[in-house]
Amino acid sequence: MKAQRPVVIWLTGLSGAGKSTIATALERYLCSQGQHTYLLDGDNVRLGLCEDLGFSDADREENIRRVAEVARLFVDAGLIVITAFISPFARDRALARAVVGPEQFIEVFVDTPLAECERRDPKGLYSRARRGLVTQFTGIDSPYEAPLCADIRVQTLGSAVQDIVRQISEYLNRRNRG
Repeated sequence: MKAQRPVVIWLTGLSGAGKSTIATALERYLCSQGQHTYLLDGDNVRLGLCEDLGFSDADREENIRRVAEVARLFVDAGLIVITAFISPFARDRALARAVVGPEQFIEVFVDTPLAECERRDPKGLYSRARRGLVTQFTGIDSPYEAPLCADIRVQTLGSAVQDIVRQISEYLNRRNRG
């Protein structure tokens, strides 16, 4: 009915990597092409669905599990779901892929060096983490396990957002033809 293949596009990377910027631009582009989408990110999920969770490893795991379950429901409804979450642990991303279904899950690694993420520091969190005011901060005192076999790897240094959106949409088009 929607004339599209429902899928979850799961953007993962450090805080400040550019996930939300890419996700927003990708959603705008797909909508301009007549696609039906929904964007899930930390801001809209932590306001309700996950407002009871903190940032411990167990809470991060539960956050990703809940997001994966919601994304699966949207896929069942025929939507293209774009998620933008740090999702620092490989096991949690593997769980999300299993929940959604591997044939409907595209992992996009937004590969931005830590130094660049710290330079951008859109919310001042790296600075606060370096001063010890924020603990269990991914990339500082909590690990980020970079994907070894992401479906797509994008680098934000030296790349325009529009070029990254084009890279992801070309992947979607190839996948839809196959």
